Amino acid sequence: MWRNPSGLRRLVAALSCGLAGCSEPDPWNTCGPAAATVGRALDGDTIELTSGERVRYLLVDTPEIDGSASECYAQLALAMNRSLVEHRHVELRYESGCTDRFGRLLAYVSVEGRDVNAWLVEQGYACVLHLPPSGDERAREFLELESDAERLKLGLWGACAVAPCGN
Repeated sequence: MWRNPSGLRRLVAALSCGLAGCSEPDPWNTCGPAAATVGRALDGDTIELTSGERVRYLLVDTPEIDGSASECYAQLALAMNRSLVEHRHVELRYESGCTDRFGRLLAYVSVEGRDVNAWLVEQGYACVLHLPPSGDERAREFLELESDAERLKLGLWGACAVAPCGN
């Protein structure tokens, strides 16, 4: 099941601005583009936009791909990420802390209103990685999704002897 709890907040903000005649930009999209096309998925939690900008999914950590020695579930996480976003139009939403130490944008990514970040965790393709202050707003929600996936042995939680990410 896809989840997008920020969708209602964005709708309310858009309607409020429409009624009040706001001229200020969307405060959630001050770090980078609000919408873009994904050129390619680099791994399970990082994409490259057609503009060349790289985006790391907020609150998401997938197993690492390291040449021929990928961690358990890394290739499956990459394949799922590709199927969800590659060559598709996405919406991006940011929190505090626009970039990581590698210069990648940190964002929540949605396709047709579906929250990719939450879905990857919910289905067991990813663990939660919370590096405050980025992700503070939704960390609890993501930790609950991860706990449910682990309890149900979804994805990497059922396939890997030891979870290659997370806790």
